[in-house]
Amino acid sequence: MPIAPILRNRDFDLYWSGVILSQVGSRGTIAANLFQVYELSGSLGTTGLVGAAQAVALLVLSPLGGAYADRLDRRRLLQWSQGLAMVVAALLAVLTMAGHVTTWEVLASVILTTAAGTFDQPARQALIPALVPAEQLPQAFALINPSRELAVLIGPALAGILIAVNGPGLMYLVDAVTYAVLVLDLGLIRVVHLPGAPRHESVWRQIGEGFSFVRHRRIVWMMMSLDLSATLFSSYRVVLPDLSVHRLHIGATGYGLLSSTPSLGALLATYTVFRVVGSSRRLGRVLLISTVAYGLSAILLARAGMVPLAVLALLLLGACDAMATTIRQAAVQLETPHELRGRVSATYQMASKGGPALGDTLMGAAAGAMGPGTSLLLGGMLTIGYVGAFLGSSNPVRRYTGARAAEAEPAGATTAG
Repeated sequence: MPIAPILRNRDFDLYWSGVILSQVGSRGTIAANLFQVYELSGSLGTTGLVGAAQAVALLVLSPLGGAYADRLDRRRLLQWSQGLAMVVAALLAVLTMAGHVTTWEVLASVILTTAAGTFDQPARQALIPALVPAEQLPQAFALINPSRELAVLIGPALAGILIAVNGPGLMYLVDAVTYAVLVLDLGLIRVVHLPGAPRHESVWRQIGEGFSFVRHRRIVWMMMSLDLSATLFSSYRVVLPDLSVHRLHIGATGYGLLSSTPSLGALLATYTVFRVVGSSRRLGRVLLISTVAYGLSAILLARAGMVPLAVLALLLLGACDAMATTIRQAAVQLETPHELRGRVSATYQMASKGGPALGDTLMGAAAGAMGPGTSLLLGGMLTIGYVGAFLGSSNPVRRYTGARAAEAEPAGATTAG
């Protein structure tokens, strides 16, 4: 697919570069949060509270974020959310560098930053059609998705290096700068106004319409449940600090590199993912098999006693997640009418982002009781067992081919005006 036309779009280039830079800072900060909480508390259970803090904000505020992304000026909404996150990152950097930070202050910063992100993500997706012509939308998404994985790869690795140099505070300071750059970029771009949801309608009614659609569309909530089965049971992020320090003996820099390895696996799998998604007519089965492989990779990480084996497991986790996530997200978008995509995207965000957050909490508690290896082993087995039920029965996910499912909408389903 030629990308030259999209790269000549000044507004998209500003937006794209700012978003990727901001993602580098955000991903690095989450890795630094996990490491800092573990360092301050010495407890995997407490480290898992980083995920709980994210989950609280995601589950409570995501519906509002989706609704307001359809009602307000999306560029201004993004600027306000990025500005809030910038202030939080700067304050955490100052507290950390001064040596006065506590575990609870780190967790409070996670809640505030995630709260800003719940308004940020739906608005980001909805803003892109206002920046590029309709014929360039595929090119825009083809650039943004792999670039996001690149940011996820660089961010945790950068965090590991900066933690080794001068502690987590330096990572938080870099994060604040990246937010400032995106706020500036958003002020420079020119946005075509696109109509959103009518403001005279109740926000709560519009939120209810989004939930109603998801509830009545079987394939959509099944896709969400599959996402949860992997991220809730096989959440590996929270055990990486312990594995890096006590089992693999590679310290903070090694932890940062391990944290970024799944994104490297996703990047390496990009060509295969696009080939499969573009040519296979059995995408439902590919999705289910990829999720089973994700659970098996978590088990491999649980048993890894050497760095090369841990790296292999994390590469496989990233590759399997890339395949499954691409199919799930495309299916949800295809099944959702245009006028509901903001709110359905926000609802899906509760699973795709809330799942890992809750998974960190669950895995942290289990690892504190049984050890990281045993808890991750059991989590991988639970994921495989749940997905196996889909593979062994006839259902919309297993039958999914890449086209919109021939599933009639019930009379109770509604759409927003």
